[in-house]
Amino acid sequence: MRRLFPIIFVFLLALSASAAAAPNKGVPRLIFPVVGTVEYSDDFGDPRAGGTHQGNDILAARQAPAVAVEAGKVKFWTTSAQAGCMLYLYGASGTTYLYIHLNNDLTSHNDNRGSCVAGTSYAPGLKDGAHVAAGQLVGYVGDSGDANGIHPHLHFEVHPGDGAAVSPYAYLRKARPLLFYAKKGTTVSVNLIGTVVSSLDGFLKMKASEVQINSAPAVETDQTIALAVAPDATLTSPPPFTALTALLRGMPVKVATEPLRATLAAQRGDPNVLTASYISIGG
Repeated sequence: MRRLFPIIFVFLLALSASAAAAPNKGVPRLIFPVVGTVEYSDDFGDPRAGGTHQGNDILAARQAPAVAVEAGKVKFWTTSAQAGCMLYLYGASGTTYLYIHLNNDLTSHNDNRGSCVAGTSYAPGLKDGAHVAAGQLVGYVGDSGDANGIHPHLHFEVHPGDGAAVSPYAYLRKARPLLFYAKKGTTVSVNLIGTVVSSLDGFLKMKASEVQINSAPAVETDQTIALAVAPDATLTSPPPFTALTALLRGMPVKVATEPLRATLAAQRGDPNVLTASYISIGG
């Protein structure tokens, strides 16, 4: 009888080598990790007290929402004096992301009274080891660790294939920012303040400078939004106007949307997902 063991063994070795040589999926187009107005630069590799900078610092408001840049699994890290409250996101693409200096304040000031727990540093109800969707809330921007007293920011790292850190800058520049954050499936109304970019029958494009969800405080933004306009939308101004064609580029406007379910497309402000029910010239 012919022995197949050597052939099978060689075949399995070849499969193993092929799998080992297979490239990872690479870094996908990301959801921007912070919601709201931010500032950042390509400071990867800049000198730091403990060595070179391994990420980009994203300056934002204290306790601004930090969201998952892609779907994956989270791990809490709370024992680093330098990093403070920190989170790992093991992305579905094989890329690992680090969220460092998350919030440890219980008020809107730098009180350092909180600890690295869900509801303070991490999203309310989020569990260590949980799987999250792209755009899901994972934590809040802060200044914990050796960033204490510095402008609140998210130190964000990208490790393709769970390997060495690379500059996140190019990925951040291409990332899709969220217009707002709300728990998936909840019903929200969106209020926008900004200026007209263009208008046609049934459609409005605006440059938004502020966004408010339901009755929450308004937050600054800097996004161009394309909205559908409801046929029965209220159009007001002093004096009243009755046609979208009266909206000229650069005009200040205030827009309220019809209530809608919070989805990733809505939070990104994808074209015509939001429908305007009220438009006021002059804000």
